[in-house]
Amino acid sequence: MHQKTLRQELDAQGTDADLTRLIEDIAVACARIADRVRHGAFAGTLGAAGTENVQGETQKELDVISDEIFAGIVSSGVAALVSEEVDTVNWLKDKPQAGDFIVYYDPLDGSSNLDVNLSVGTIFSIVRLDEAIARDDAAVRIAGTRQIAAGYAIYGPSTGLVLTVGQGVQGFTHHPGSGAFLLTAPDMRIPEETQEFAINASRYDKWEPPVRTYIDDCLRGANGPRDKTFNMRWCASMVADVHRILTRGGVFLYPRDAGNAAQGGKLRLMYEANPMGLLVEAAGGAASTGRGRILEVSPEGHHQRVPVILGSKAEVAVIEEYHSS
Repeated sequence: MHQKTLRQELDAQGTDADLTRLIEDIAVACARIADRVRHGAFAGTLGAAGTENVQGETQKELDVISDEIFAGIVSSGVAALVSEEVDTVNWLKDKPQAGDFIVYYDPLDGSSNLDVNLSVGTIFSIVRLDEAIARDDAAVRIAGTRQIAAGYAIYGPSTGLVLTVGQGVQGFTHHPGSGAFLLTAPDMRIPEETQEFAINASRYDKWEPPVRTYIDDCLRGANGPRDKTFNMRWCASMVADVHRILTRGGVFLYPRDAGNAAQGGKLRLMYEANPMGLLVEAAGGAASTGRGRILEVSPEGHHQRVPVILGSKAEVAVIEEYHSS
């Protein structure tokens, strides 16, 4: 059976030439990052880099390498790059104009999993400017509702690319022989209801009462108030957890808790929560802070953190009810 290439699918969706070129650049960057991850054990690059990123997190050497690869390739029509691994905005144009792009990205999500050979990935979000802006870091604080495309690459048994340009969610797989990304999971949809959740249960004592009560009720199974049995999953890689939800349903929680409340949450709004929120909504799911839609959060900084609850729509609504009661 003939499978569409990334370019053919973008053309079929009527994606304009500038956005298509940018997405193809991102795909090339992700393929190269996948190669470096695959060869990390041979190159001795799976360990710590001896540095910290702007959030104070210890960087893996491949975090730094992945950021350099992405920034070195992704430039077509781009006014600025905003990376998890870099404190300041990387401005690529002196005078950003209407029609230029801003790309937000996490170059290697889940890198703590590298040494145990679990899936990691790259997350990205694209916004198109509707007017000229000054090279001011405050100018990149753009709400998630303004995203025109978002996606992630997942580096597992195969290299996948999951993407939305506003018309559903399409999943592609990198073909090692040709180097092309081929459409292998068209029109990905999240079941509205679920019996599976993903959360870091080691933080139980830090959770706010609504989250603790929700998880307690789920764990009580068919004899509890939810009247059904739940499975729990946790990969410590947002890409891997969200990919599972897009593939078979579920809900993912990284809520605000006593350990991260001062920072606003754990996950970053611009290059983690917003792109994943757009993808999940485009696949029929929902994405919430527990108290409102993630995409409607007004950014206060390009490294801002927020609580994240996303996945099957009905289950996200249930969790919001726990927060409002």
